[in-house]
Amino acid sequence: MTFKPALVIVDLQEDFCPPNGSLAVRGGREVIPVINNLLGLPFVFKVATKDHHPPNHISFASNHEGKQPFTSFATIRNPCNPEEAYESRLWPDHCIVGTTGNKLVKELDIGKVDLVLEKGTDPRVEMYSAFRPPLVNPPLVEGESGLENALKEKGVTDVYFVGLAGDYCVRFSAIDCAKAKDTGWNTYVIEEGIRCVDPGAGWEEARAEMLDAGVKVVSVKDNVVQRISS
Repeated sequence: MTFKPALVIVDLQEDFCPPNGSLAVRGGREVIPVINNLLGLPFVFKVATKDHHPPNHISFASNHEGKQPFTSFATIRNPCNPEEAYESRLWPDHCIVGTTGNKLVKELDIGKVDLVLEKGTDPRVEMYSAFRPPLVNPPLVEGESGLENALKEKGVTDVYFVGLAGDYCVRFSAIDCAKAKDTGWNTYVIEEGIRCVDPGAGWEEARAEMLDAGVKVVSVKDNVVQRISS
């Protein structure tokens, strides 16, 4: 099979990057040179995703009386099946449609990106993954980003993830990619291209979960990345 690698840049947005982001990830801007260098490689497909939240999004602590960002959690139920539910951490308001914080970081070489996809648009559910909300009974089809179909249409064989945050949106995006049915995608997370909300225990937990799902965590210096330019 012909090697057709894709690069997926997850949520590299102003609200996630210091110094002014409402949910700034420590060192978030440090990944930009790494990612711009990767954008210069001959990937067959280069995608950037964006959190694209309405003001009433369920992940905002401000939309839950008495709740605080970072420390509080909320129960999120499947709009089509209230018996399916999951607990989700609450955050400051971020990446709201029409705000500066919603924009991709200005330093990103956006001219080399083939497609920008919006995610987290449904106010009723949290959606870390760049593919879909974490609901299965039934799936919330209207919440899907279209990334899976876009990768299939390009005939992609290998998917490389970078962006923010490694222990949340990159983590769940990569796991969904590795577990996608009928694709055969090899899935990688490039460690120099991510930063985490919790770079200690949070990243170690995320890394272990990704490895267990078949995701490979690699360096930009590894052969599986270097082969893209060969």
